[in-house]
Amino acid sequence: MDPRPNSPEARDISYHMHGYTNARKHQETGPLVIEKGDGVYVEDIAGNRYIEAMAGLWSVAVGFSEKRLVEAATRQMSKLPFYHDFGSKAHSPLIDLAEKLVQMAPVPMSKAYFTNSGSEANDTAIKMIWYRSNALGQPARKKIISRKRGYHGVTIASASLTGLPNNHLSFDLPIANILHTSTPHHWRDAEPGESEEQFSARLADELEKLILAEGPETIAAFIGEPIMGAGGVVVPPAGYWERIQAILSRYDILLVADEVICGFGRTGEMFGSQTFGIKPDIMVLSKQISSSYLPISALLINDHVFEPIADESNRIGTFGHGFTGGGHPVAAAVALENIKLIEERDLVGNARKVGAHLQARLRKLASHPLVGEVRGVGLIAAVELVADKATKAPWGKPAALGALVNGFLQQNGVISRNMGDAIAFCPPLIITEAQIDALVDAFQQSLDAALPQVHPAGHSRIDT
Repeated sequence: MDPRPNSPEARDISYHMHGYTNARKHQETGPLVIEKGDGVYVEDIAGNRYIEAMAGLWSVAVGFSEKRLVEAATRQMSKLPFYHDFGSKAHSPLIDLAEKLVQMAPVPMSKAYFTNSGSEANDTAIKMIWYRSNALGQPARKKIISRKRGYHGVTIASASLTGLPNNHLSFDLPIANILHTSTPHHWRDAEPGESEEQFSARLADELEKLILAEGPETIAAFIGEPIMGAGGVVVPPAGYWERIQAILSRYDILLVADEVICGFGRTGEMFGSQTFGIKPDIMVLSKQISSSYLPISALLINDHVFEPIADESNRIGTFGHGFTGGGHPVAAAVALENIKLIEERDLVGNARKVGAHLQARLRKLASHPLVGEVRGVGLIAAVELVADKATKAPWGKPAALGALVNGFLQQNGVISRNMGDAIAFCPPLIITEAQIDALVDAFQQSLDAALPQVHPAGHSRIDT
């Protein structure tokens, strides 16, 4: 860190409170200040260049220097820099984007509703679900089932859906009517000898018992990410989504697919719902919808959801919800151009092809003494680190090993993120196989650098 009192780092410490950051530690260490981007790379103010292996925050599909998105924003800013959709107002980019999203949805959808972030979208989904229950004359039907380690945002309501302790501690969350069922992580939570199918059956049985214990008439919806993202890139076991959907259908419970991370190509299909055979009533979209060049998010709802809401808005006189920046014309124009780029350049196909190379390269590290599990689909993956492969035990406190390796990885020119002891990889969809090789090589070097600290008298580097 530059110690000068007027340096960007010092001024950041003085004036900026960061999200997802230890505020006291930040005062000591300061920030990594990123100055510019180029494709899959970003560069800090000292001129150090990094592969951005998280695509920012799981989101920059087309890379950090796509001129067509800049031009789309400039054109729309010059034409109509702001408008809204309140009181039956509309504008062309919003109409075009709504039509595009509904038409490209993997299951029949009726309408698109626009917000600014995944958190706002999931918050809105809760309100829509409650509003619909009242419209149907089912005021007791307000409970929503989420999952432990699921991630659905940080507003009071959406953070309640999130199933991670740090999103609840000292925030007095979760709120009432939000329930959490088990994480579908076979490697971590399966019983000895339990197959993936058996594990999925057990979790489905657990879900049904929860529904019956609470009363099916009180359960409005179930929300889940096709692949859990911030909870550690948890890939569902065989048969999981098929069994879960059967339970939800049995009790007429809505299914919300949180596609904030998986949507727009991440899994090697346009949507994670296609990868896992999910047929949602509501889809939540954000991040790669605009490659996060500008903030925008959307909910897609089917007629089963829309029609009761429309009737209730007619009874009351309005649907009393909306955001100033929801469906912003510049963000909508950028999202449209971004989706066009994903389709024109077949970035979904690239995620499938180059993603297979990423998964294969990472799986070659499975024998490394610090690697417990490698998991992922397409261009999203995680490597779970352990101090003891047999017992799956961590190194000291949980997340200590993940932080150690992630620190070495940044020194080796790759920005990633450790979620506990899982190192995540979610690079831009434009990444090449050669860039994947550079990324994984740096990761292996980082594992090897950490090994002497974890096993001081033990293992030397393992060639893979």
